[in-house]
This record gives sequence, structure tokens and C-alpha cells, in this order.
Amino acid sequence: MFEELKGVPRLLMHVELKPIQGDRFQPTGFADLGAAVYERPDGKRMLLVESAQSMANRLEHVCLDGDGPDIAPELNGLPYVRVKINASVDGKKTELVTSSLVEAHRLNSPFIIANKKFAESFSTGAGYASTGQINWKRVAKTLFFHDPNSLLHGVFMANLLDGRMRVPRVISAFIEAEDAREANSGGVKNNPLDPTGRLRAEGFDKDVYGNVPYHRSEFTAGRIVAYFNLDLALLAGYGLPDHARQLLIALALYKVRRLLAAGLRLRTACDLTPLSDLRIDAPASFNVSDESVLLDAVKREISECSKAGDFCNPAITELSVDASFKARKSPQQKEGAANDDQSDDDSAGD
Repeated sequence: MFEELKGVPRLLMHVELKPIQGDRFQPTGFADLGAAVYERPDGKRMLLVESAQSMANRLEHVCLDGDGPDIAPELNGLPYVRVKINASVDGKKTELVTSSLVEAHRLNSPFIIANKKFAESFSTGAGYASTGQINWKRVAKTLFFHDPNSLLHGVFMANLLDGRMRVPRVISAFIEAEDAREANSGGVKNNPLDPTGRLRAEGFDKDVYGNVPYHRSEFTAGRIVAYFNLDLALLAGYGLPDHARQLLIALALYKVRRLLAAGLRLRTACDLTPLSDLRIDAPASFNVSDESVLLDAVKREISECSKAGDFCNPAITELSVDASFKARKSPQQKEGAANDDQSDDDSAGD
């Protein structure tokens, strides 16, 4: 199905977007930074609307059953790791469920790696040890075996042994705006009972009462573009069987189509819609199939990979780990810890 892509290093795509209503939109914000505004060498003012990290999460989310932790029914048979967490809260037992599809670090989740049997099995399969060179083809094969999504979206196995196993994303994306201009506004949170904020509920004395004015920063832009990069050279370098490579390409493109079709409401005040169809920058002769065609291809290749033994059997690896909630420090303990940290800083040699 993807014969045209053989020997091609990158499949580069983009689509122009616009706010679904009006002109204003709210970009992603970063702690201690705010909106990521920058200038191109030609002096044009640019804005990062959505980061590569956030877009990876969004591409993963479109293949979940609701918000997860399980995969969408139409993708049944695609491997992933599911974990039952037996948690203890104030002496009471409760069961939580997570998976490599929703964990921030995918297969590197501490709830997954904490299962020693799985960690040992994964390390053995990948031929990974704390010393010696890493066989990246074997690593890719093992990641594909347990969770193709971790291979597709990248994973840094920092929690496994000495943490040298780091696999970059095969599919990456970001959204940026050109000729960006601030649209500043504001508002106030009103307290109809007591605007001064002196009337407070017993046992809740935080400063959340009264009338609280606030400011709001949005933007307008001459052009908003979502970019997608499928690293075919990286994928080819893993040396996976052809049906495995076909699956990852089809799955990546299906995720892109799903993301654009399902709507790009990135935040309350950032609801975007495509201005045109997905456009191919390179190779120019390639056309991305419709979502339904790509889904059929994904299902077909899931079946082929299962028959070939490239997936674990059963596809869902069920794990169980014990956990407990760490006790919160008292204000006195926090103050003591802060003083200890300061002492360490003062005595540091460099």
C-alpha cells in the first residue's frame, strides 16, 4: 500500500487551520514563560500554538476507548500493557487501572517497570543490560512486540536499569502561527455574597473569596499551520518486517486523519478547524488515503503481525502492582526540608 514511500526519508505534511469562530485563539502556555512567542530570521512574529509533546498526546488519544486506559474497539488486537494498581489509602484498599496508552512515559511508566517480572522479560527480549552496546533493532522489535504505540510516539526508558534506552518519535507534529498579535482582555470572578472576601467557610481559609479580577491573553494570526513529520528513515533503520513497517505507517497516518476529523478543540478558547485537506510537502507524488481506507489497512496489518508472531499473545499484557499514597509533609516538615536544602546549597563546592 505504501510502495511509493520506500527509500523516502521523510513524509512531510501540513494543513492550514483557522479558529472555528472569530479570529482569536489561546495558544499553549508554559510555566514561568507563558505563550511561546518568537521571531523568524526575516523578522516575522511567530507563535507556538501546540508543542510536539502535546501533539503526541493528542495523536495517542484519538485511538483510545473514550479517555482510556483501553484501546478503541476498532483497533482490538494492537498490543499494549494494562496495569491494575492495588493502592492502599488510609488502610483501605482500592483498585486503579492504567495502561501504556495513557501513561505519560508509556512503557517507561513506574507502574509498569515496578513489575519486576515484566521489567526482566522486557530487558531480556531487548538484549538490554547496564553494560555493553545497545542493539537498537532488537529494542525496536521488543517495543513493537509489547506496544507499537510506544515505538511510534517514542519512549525514554529512564526507569529501566541504567536508563540508556531512548527511542525518538517516528511521527511528530506541532502547530504554529505566523504574524501573531496579542489580543489582551480580562474579567472578574464575582462573589455575590461578600465582594470583600472576609466571609469565609469554617475550615476553608484559602484566599479564593471575594471579587478577583484577572487578565487573559489570546492571539490573532495571519496564518495557522499544523505540521506532521513521519520519519521513514528512522522506521526503516529498525529493520522490522515489512508488514510491521506497513502497520506503523498506516497507524500513524490514521491518527493524523482522526485528529483532524475529530476536531481540534485544544483548549476552551482554542477551537480550530482545517481550511483545506491535508497537503503533502514531500514526496509530492504521494496521497494520504481517507480515514476509512487507513483503518482497513491498520486492521489488515494487525492481523498479519499477529499471525507472524510479531505481537505478544494475548495482545494485552496484564500486570498488577502494589502501591500506596505517600504521606504528606506537615508545614513544619516542609520548612525543615527547605532549610536543609538551603544548607546543602551553601556548602556546595560548585
